[in-house]
Amino acid sequence: MNATLEQIAQRIKKAKSVAIFTHMRPDGDAFGSALSLSAALCNLGIENQVCVETDIPSNLAFLPEIENVKKRSEGEFDLLICVDCSNLQRLGGLLDEFLIATRKKIDTVNIDHHISNERFAKYNYVRECASNCMNMAKLIEYLGASFDKKTSEYLLVGLLTDSGNFSHDDVGEEAFALAAKLASAGADVRYYHYQLFKKQSKARAALHAQVMSGMRYFFDDRFALITIKQETMKKCGAENGMTEGFVDFPLNVDTVEVAASIMEVEYKKYKISLRSKNYADVNKIAGTFGGGGHVRAAGCMLFGDLEEVIDRLSYAVSQYLE
Repeated sequence: MNATLEQIAQRIKKAKSVAIFTHMRPDGDAFGSALSLSAALCNLGIENQVCVETDIPSNLAFLPEIENVKKRSEGEFDLLICVDCSNLQRLGGLLDEFLIATRKKIDTVNIDHHISNERFAKYNYVRECASNCMNMAKLIEYLGASFDKKTSEYLLVGLLTDSGNFSHDDVGEEAFALAAKLASAGADVRYYHYQLFKKQSKARAALHAQVMSGMRYFFDDRFALITIKQETMKKCGAENGMTEGFVDFPLNVDTVEVAASIMEVEYKKYKISLRSKNYADVNKIAGTFGGGGHVRAAGCMLFGDLEEVIDRLSYAVSQYLE
């Protein structure tokens, strides 16, 4: 059922132990949502643990206490909260734990900001906004937890990440007001901007050069795509976390309306990231292949030979270009 954040806050306050799950291959908003809630619960004296099925990406390894994140839940919990996760499949290896929890009649909560969210929990709060950390900030207020420096830093990471450093078209007064509040609480905007958008290793710089040199254009240069192969990553000494933000580069080309990143996850399996500039609905494009996200940022998985994947993706994109 749909629930308000006030109702969810009241349910959380009754919990003795909480498990917080987020989606596989997590980004800054996923970790920001999960870790800020965890910090708030710790301030309230509520035992909790954050779980994500995948390894910590290198670009987010700098986050305070991120090493405490687990791949599986440990011990008992009486409330399960999923954050920044649009459907159950995105839980990856944690899906079984979610299903076991529901069979045990453990209450589940879903707090998200993706328009494609499937409202899969007992209590669902879905509000489309620039960052799910904007939803988490409101929840923390209803919980009555303090916005200390650590909590504010986690929220800022999510806000910066999913707003594209305040550049996306869904950024408005609320996002800037929250950023000001977090800065007042001690979060260093300059530091986190550098960590998230500027800092890079020599390996990432080499990978970026290799990938962008192979950029391809379609439909009178209105669609641009890049491919990130495992072979190229190994050659550069890079890993998956270093590709964060790559998809935004093709979108900077003035003629491009839709940009795509095709990242090889394993043999014949590709993670697709989509971005659009003005009018194309990439949530609908991703939905063609069972994915989703936002109107201007979405993703999905595709399988098959690379050129076949490119053909299928290109055709889908063509249906949403004016």
